Amino acid sequence: MSDNVYTLHRGTRPLLVSLPHVGTVIPADQQARYTERALGVEDTDWFLDRLYGFAADLGASLIVPRYSRYLVDLNRPSENTPMYAGQNNTELCPTRHFTGEPIYRAGQAPDETEIRRRVATAWQPYHDALRDELSRIHALHGHVVLFDGHSIKSELPWLFEGRLPHMNLGTVGGTSCAPSLRDALAAVFAAQASYTHVVDGRFKGGHITRQYGRPQQGVHTVQLEMCWRAYMEETPPYRWHEGRAAEVTPLLRRLVQTMLAWQP
Repeated sequence: MSDNVYTLHRGTRPLLVSLPHVGTVIPADQQARYTERALGVEDTDWFLDRLYGFAADLGASLIVPRYSRYLVDLNRPSENTPMYAGQNNTELCPTRHFTGEPIYRAGQAPDETEIRRRVATAWQPYHDALRDELSRIHALHGHVVLFDGHSIKSELPWLFEGRLPHMNLGTVGGTSCAPSLRDALAAVFAAQASYTHVVDGRFKGGHITRQYGRPQQGVHTVQLEMCWRAYMEETPPYRWHEGRAAEVTPLLRRLVQTMLAWQP
């Protein structure tokens, strides 16, 4: 189903996969605001809907947005408080690339009225659908796991120092899901040696992980921030890498299967 803001595949098992940054569309009536570079939406979580497509085949629900994070970031709180206090952040309606340069032409950044309009037309429908699907799954199974999938360039000095591990699992310091789920997912990474990994490092979980994770109420959320180098080219034109994607898919499949098999 879709209302032109997102596409939702409803599955049959207690897992919802959310991919809030895979959208690439900037509406035609907004494009003149953006720099030519920004229209290339380089900070997209490229190809994750393709990479995690197998999850739907395993019975998971899958929600995928249409619009770019450059319009409105679905993984930021609607009141626009910073995700990581004291560090460089991008906002609810981002004004900078992940490298720090402006996204908008001079004087064209959205004002508060435009930000509220974007929240109402693009942010809120996604979150309404997310909440409704979590409720539906919970009612069927007695618990639900929300997996928030992300990806990012390995090195972005404006946002963080050094080079990120391939796999960055976030559970908001262990508060967004049951400890046994966190341990089971960490064990999947620990059992392999091909990809570096960390749990609750630089990326502990964004708004979606923090907002919906209520383990006491049977809603368990986890975020995976995966580096582009695990499955694609990190330099323009940001192509899918068939070999890398094929190599990492079995690990991602084990991760998803672990979430499906887990019981609170």
